[in-house]
Amino acid sequence: MLYVYLLRSGSKAKQQYIGCTNNLKSRIAQHNRGDSPHTSKFIPWHLVAYFAFAERKTAIAFEFYLKSGSGRAFAKRHFY
Repeated sequence: MLYVYLLRSGSKAKQQYIGCTNNLKSRIAQHNRGDSPHTSKFIPWHLVAYFAFAERKTAIAFEFYLKSGSGRAFAKRHFY
């Protein structure tokens, strides 16, 4: 299973992050420990939504969609 996830910063409300992982619980813990330089300055992170995919190709395509202009508009309209 691959998970595409949406995070929101607890310290800066407008800061969001979209990622993909095969271990959701561990990956969120990494973000909140500051292991990722890109997300460390916006700790703590809160999980907004996640989507599970059986196929890697589909998960990656959905992650790219969410990072596009129309995908960000979709996420904002439904999750943020």
